[in-house]
Amino acid sequence: MAIGTVTQKILDSHIVSGEQKEGGSIGIKIDQTLTQDATGTMAYLELEAMNIESVKTELSVSYIDHNTQQNGPENRNDHLYLQTIAAAKGIYFSRPGNGICHQVHLERFGIPGKTLLGSDSHTPTNGGIGMLSIGAGGLDVALAMAGKPFRLSYPKITGIKLGGRLSPCVTAKDVILKVLEILTTKGNVGTIIEYFGEGVKTLSVPERATITNMGAELGVTTSIFPSDETTKRFLEAQGRGSCWTKIECNKDAQYDRIIEINLSSLEPLAACPSSPDNIKKIRELKGVKVDQVIIGSCTNSSYLDLSLVSFVLKGRKVNENVSLSIAPGSRQVMEMMAKNGSLANIISAGARILESACGPCIGQGLSPADETVSLRTFNRNFAGRTGTNKDQAYLVSPAVAVASALTGEITDPRDIDIKIPEIEMPSMFLINDNMIISPLSAEDVAKVSIIRKPTLGNPPFNTPLPEKVDGKVVIKVGSKITTDHIMPAGKHLKHRSNIPTYSKVVFECFNKEGQPSFAERAELLKKSGKCGVIVAEESYGQGSSREHAAICPMYLGIKAVIAISMERIHTANLINFGIIPLFFENSDDYQKIEENDSILIENTAIQLRSGNIVTAMLIKQDGSSDALKLKHNLNEEDIKIIIAGGILNQK
Repeated sequence: MAIGTVTQKILDSHIVSGEQKEGGSIGIKIDQTLTQDATGTMAYLELEAMNIESVKTELSVSYIDHNTQQNGPENRNDHLYLQTIAAAKGIYFSRPGNGICHQVHLERFGIPGKTLLGSDSHTPTNGGIGMLSIGAGGLDVALAMAGKPFRLSYPKITGIKLGGRLSPCVTAKDVILKVLEILTTKGNVGTIIEYFGEGVKTLSVPERATITNMGAELGVTTSIFPSDETTKRFLEAQGRGSCWTKIECNKDAQYDRIIEINLSSLEPLAACPSSPDNIKKIRELKGVKVDQVIIGSCTNSSYLDLSLVSFVLKGRKVNENVSLSIAPGSRQVMEMMAKNGSLANIISAGARILESACGPCIGQGLSPADETVSLRTFNRNFAGRTGTNKDQAYLVSPAVAVASALTGEITDPRDIDIKIPEIEMPSMFLINDNMIISPLSAEDVAKVSIIRKPTLGNPPFNTPLPEKVDGKVVIKVGSKITTDHIMPAGKHLKHRSNIPTYSKVVFECFNKEGQPSFAERAELLKKSGKCGVIVAEESYGQGSSREHAAICPMYLGIKAVIAISMERIHTANLINFGIIPLFFENSDDYQKIEENDSILIENTAIQLRSGNIVTAMLIKQDGSSDALKLKHNLNEEDIKIIIAGGILNQK
């Protein structure tokens, strides 16, 4: 087990139950929480279902940053609910336009050494200041706000030792793309990434936050940097120097695994379509024509990122064949750039300015044209995530993005005739928190009326686990199935507070024209009294923390998911809503199963409690049968939750 690490120091000081051994189940105290509007609405409905009068955390913040497009009343209806429930429960509220949750939290709320649980998979952004920041499903965040510990497995800790210094035009984005090339997006469940070494000192907090943010694509629990003098200067510049604590690994710290990266040897990289770990060097892609460039998202929209973009664009013109859009990550960034003229440089060059929100990163506008290349400084390029089928989205650094916007083709920024300087962090950021609403006094809380418009629904309750799972395989999918595959975002996001409506698009990308949809087949099965089963290959449930990828299948009668491997957050969400996550003991058995085959698990609860092996019967459509050996990694508490039909069913 790793010892003397930053991770261990924070984790161990927050453990309230369980054993400090690798893989052991532990519960940790959560100091802060964050939610965003796409996942937060359901989280607060769940909090209300628990009859909690006021949050028990040191600080909780509700952000509006995902569903800011208001095509119809649904999104604004959610915003009114979120603002009033925040007022009623003692929660800070960040209004629409104030910025992306992770960027704003880093600037205004994050504290080194504290724990943060967020209903968004990119919550690890705040690991850039030495905060143990973990993404989770909304129900887990609601439980944390209710004062309950967060349950997880005691992690392995992989140390990434950084040496050297980044060369000009090579950025923090290239560091995390290199890590993704090494570790890929699968096989890293139960691991925390910790950065250490002399190279760490050369990276600013915004650069560190870029690396921890996109570390979510690795499938790890979180990523973290030490809290050092660089962290202190950043917090002082944010007017929050008093919350700084020095937290560094011991000189003799031991890691479960060490990967060494020489920053000096890195060069500009890209994640090619359609996975964040499909890495190539920019020089290998030189000359590929580009139609669209978007700079922003919680990964690369800091003041330093956009100041670099402004410097390159000053006095120049965006290529006439390129659409360039810029989304500052927070109103702080937008306002500072407006006041010092940096924003004017960007506008003058021909860029479109978007609001400080997630926007195109989650398919909310600016979908690319068919069969064209889109360069994005985002963290995910899953197929169709842009809102365009068969999209060609590349993930790149702001330096590569702006150079390519000028030339009209994928370009190494070292090849353009512009000497890009090292952008210095301000000694003092502009502090303007007038779009953050603070918790009310007890007297004012009593006057609050929670607004619930007709488009909001209640969180659905599952039925308890039946004595036997008499199921049929509704769908069989392959490897690296993301939560975008399961629950599409884009135009459907506005329905996320209405489960019956949102459930109609589960696995929409796999529906075949002229044939019943996944939702229709699952509902027919549910009405017949049988259970639905999902079968998958490796790394099922990649991507976001959206618990809707568990809630909606549960609503449609899914009782089990069987896969070769699954990702951490999605597995936890399945358990929370009473769906059994099962694994093939022999991975070759995946090949035996086809859609519409039946799977029978007798004495399900007894089997779950009797060990980690579950025996099932596979009944083929021709009537033949075969025994299946499955396994689970459930602890005693997980099993209780599943038998009850989910956490909300527990008394």
